[in-house]
Amino acid sequence: MLTLYGTDLSSRLLLGTARYPSPAILAEAVRRSKTEIVTVSLRRETAGGKAGGAFFDIIRELGVRVLPNTAGCHSVKEAVLTAKMAREVFRTNWVKLELIGHQDTLQPDVFQLVEAARILTDDGFEVFPYTTEDLVVGEHLLSAGCKVLMPWCAPIGSAMGPQNIPGLRAMRAEFSDIPLIVDAGIGRPSHAATVMELGFDAVLLNTAVAAAADPAAMAEAFANAIDAGLGGYLAGLLEPRDMAVPSTPIIGRGVFA
Repeated sequence: MLTLYGTDLSSRLLLGTARYPSPAILAEAVRRSKTEIVTVSLRRETAGGKAGGAFFDIIRELGVRVLPNTAGCHSVKEAVLTAKMAREVFRTNWVKLELIGHQDTLQPDVFQLVEAARILTDDGFEVFPYTTEDLVVGEHLLSAGCKVLMPWCAPIGSAMGPQNIPGLRAMRAEFSDIPLIVDAGIGRPSHAATVMELGFDAVLLNTAVAAAADPAAMAEAFANAIDAGLGGYLAGLLEPRDMAVPSTPIIGRGVFA
């Protein structure tokens, strides 16, 4: 069971809702993923005018919890305003806080991120910050009131998978009691299994499912991979070794004359 801000969840897959070929395909992907949380960008959808209102109706009909995000924001003022608008639209204090600092990599601006997180938590929000694997930034976000951290494993939409496994492993060890959700850069089910094998609590992804030839089938594949990775971590994974180790004991083996 995964607990986020006092809410118990069975699924450890959080699914984005952008870039799907059609609302029907999005709905089927959500169903087959068994996710209980979907993320929605208020800025992106409201830019669509009347279509944005129809999109929000579809999201409500999915029967899952909505995690609004501040995608596209580049300043504290933008992010805080967007979060407050999302709270009004979706009637939730949850917000995925994105504050982009680098246009090419979409790396978060961690300085503004901490400031915005503090403002929002003081205003009653329960913040899910999109951050890097930097331990110092993580400490500052926790001090600002965050109770969840969402480190990237690669740039958003890059599909490169984990680029800094030692850094992610260090983050897991440093924040052993904090829910950690890997967000951004996951491209394949094997990537999701890898980060779950490191002991992370969940995975948030969008492009890898939405842009697949069969999004619904890919959503199900990711759900299975996350379960497999978590199962391996809990069972106790065999660590790599520098030398071969025989699986069959030598002592007591039969000798044939």
